[in-house]
Amino acid sequence: MNNSSTLRYLFPHQETSKTAQGQVIWLYGLSGAGKSTIAHAAKNKLLSSNKKCFVLDGDDLRTGLNSDLGFSDHDRQENLRRAGEVARLLSYTTDIVICTFITPFNDIRGVIHGIMQGQSYKEVFIDTPLSECERRDVKGLYKKARQGLIKDFTGIDSPFEKPISPDLVISTREKSIDMCADELLKLI
Repeated sequence: MNNSSTLRYLFPHQETSKTAQGQVIWLYGLSGAGKSTIAHAAKNKLLSSNKKCFVLDGDDLRTGLNSDLGFSDHDRQENLRRAGEVARLLSYTTDIVICTFITPFNDIRGVIHGIMQGQSYKEVFIDTPLSECERRDVKGLYKKARQGLIKDFTGIDSPFEKPISPDLVISTREKSIDMCADELLKLI
């Protein structure tokens, strides 16, 4: 089944051209950087201005659609590829899809960019230093990674590559959630 017929099957009442109506905004950064918090704050502001918005969160996909994947490099890439495909499909049904995924490598960011060809797509790097992410560590993941209980944890024993050319960089260290959400909304 080609792309066009797949879209007609999944969304029979939607325009099935290659370009969706909605935007996809991809937030990435270390665990604890503030991706989900900023995304939900922006979503609330968008909803209050009558814009339809969906937040596609990495944690949510990991407990459902992608629960069969681990954290090897291959599984991480497949997790993000699937997320990119879901985001693209969601963009046919809503104004804005905000995705929140660590997305640690430039090559997988390129794959996602390729999935979004023809779509309105922006990448946003949530730039929060590792020390600040560890301080925030509400899930206790960094502590477990430092103790060796979690292997291949991004920022500890698995790298996070600095982005080459994001559409926006939001530094969260000295800004409120509202300020960060407002920066994001300016991009949208």
